Amino acid sequence: MTGPASSLSRRSFLQASTLASAALALDVVTEPMLAYAAAPSHPADAVLINANENPLGPCAAAREAVAAIAPQSGRYLTESADALEKQFAQSVGVSTEQVAIYAGSTPPLVFTVHEFCSPRASYVAADPGFELGMFAARRADARVVNVPLTKTYAHDVKAMLAAGSDAGVFYVCNPNNPTGTLTSLSDIEYLVEKKPKTSIVLVDEAYIHFSDAPSAVEFVKAGKDVIVLRTFSKLYGMAGLRCGFAIARPDLLERIHGYGGFNFMPVTAVAAASASLNDATLIAQRKQTNAQVRAATFEWLDRHGYSYIPSVSNCFMLDTKHEAKAVIAAMAKEKVVIGRVWPSMPSYTRITVGTSDEMERFQQALQAVMKG
Repeated sequence: MTGPASSLSRRSFLQASTLASAALALDVVTEPMLAYAAAPSHPADAVLINANENPLGPCAAAREAVAAIAPQSGRYLTESADALEKQFAQSVGVSTEQVAIYAGSTPPLVFTVHEFCSPRASYVAADPGFELGMFAARRADARVVNVPLTKTYAHDVKAMLAAGSDAGVFYVCNPNNPTGTLTSLSDIEYLVEKKPKTSIVLVDEAYIHFSDAPSAVEFVKAGKDVIVLRTFSKLYGMAGLRCGFAIARPDLLERIHGYGGFNFMPVTAVAAASASLNDATLIAQRKQTNAQVRAATFEWLDRHGYSYIPSVSNCFMLDTKHEAKAVIAAMAKEKVVIGRVWPSMPSYTRITVGTSDEMERFQQALQAVMKG
């Protein structure tokens, strides 16, 4: 095994307390569940730009790796997960003891909230933001504090600190989901330095590969009270395969592993993630592809007078100027399934950046709906 965190995650899964805690933590609402709730059915030929999925799927090398490993899927192959932990740690410049592998970034997000939040330790996040941590905090009977984004749609770290003197977790998604906007590393550093001593800063970098933003991993290297999340679901196109990482000091990883100690990884996901990391050109290529389609979509929206929040990610918020739920329903009738609505922005809906063809169908459907 590669270190105490890995050992705990794959050898102590029979502990009754671990199983009970994990069962509790799994009762949460995730991105695909929220997307399905907003659009429970759709035609087979519909355009799906509602769940921040990557329409490109896994890269060619990852698909080949999945096919090659499939005959061995009757084994747990824990040594392959250990090897991937080492490979990933090297890719982000930390030690193996500072990373822990999970089936996506959802489990460590939930486990972190359950470990550090309680009736005495609140959960502080941005509004609008990714809701998973909020639901997990409610399960932990913690106070949930949603702080509005700034006028430039960044996390208002000073307001978060003011509202969270009792915080257990400050959650920062960067780029933010759903707005696709950035919070500067200097602002995150301010939050890290000024937070209460008993709290941690949880930085979700699920979408960071689409942007030029520097990573908060540097705070982990400095030994700060920071946990960084990464996933292969977005740029790498592995949402259905499930692979992600928590990056933090070993003592912090040890604490959140208490909620997920039976963390066996799908062998296909491990093979695909390893192959993806070996492709030195993949991030740049997909980042450029997403940026080009996003820019073309924004140019079209500008030309036709639509309002939106500029994004550096694979999603953006469109201001429909109407009740967004009605627009979502109307778009579905045009066979284009778009995202959901956040209560604080009822006229806005999130749009995932799809392929060029998918965004052309989005444009046609939007024109038809708005004119109708």
